[in-house]
Amino acid sequence: MKITETTLIEVKIIEPDVFGDSRGFFFENYSYKRFLEFGIGDVFLQDNHSLSKKAGTLRGLHFQLTPHAQAKLVRCTRGAILDVAVDIRKNSPTYCQWTSVELSAENFKQMYIPVGFAHGFVTLEDNTEVQYKTSDYYFKESERSIKWNDPSIGIEWFINNPILSEKDRAAPFIEHSGNRFIGEEGI
Repeated sequence: MKITETTLIEVKIIEPDVFGDSRGFFFENYSYKRFLEFGIGDVFLQDNHSLSKKAGTLRGLHFQLTPHAQAKLVRCTRGAILDVAVDIRKNSPTYCQWTSVELSAENFKQMYIPVGFAHGFVTLEDNTEVQYKTSDYYFKESERSIKWNDPSIGIEWFINNPILSEKDRAAPFIEHSGNRFIGEEGI
């Protein structure tokens, strides 16, 4: 397993050891023990799975407030996405900065996104499936969104007219998102 730091040091790219032969492949996509060796100690409680039928579907930017804040472990199991994490911790030196990586069924990469970061992705192919683990359950009252094209963040999505849900279309800019993350203490 290879762990790579991103420009947001807490956000990590995980490349599992993939064992392939004429039958296909096998890899361990999550092991608490192995992840702990790399400083990722979250216990994941829920798995989510999405299908986006069209390339250019953008989901995000999403996060949940404390006490239901979520760390995420994201992977693409069919197709490809540009996966994005945004630091939303107000006292962080990287506040409003973002990082991205292409995750695909072919490259097996995963992105680890800790608490205090918003998450989103745009699909690069039709019929793309994404699976991700969360460290807390979905809690509607804690759910928040940030507008995908917030100019104070400036994410390069490489798309002008994404396919959006009504919720994501109506999302506010970060200063009106209800974000209460302060910094290292995780709130």
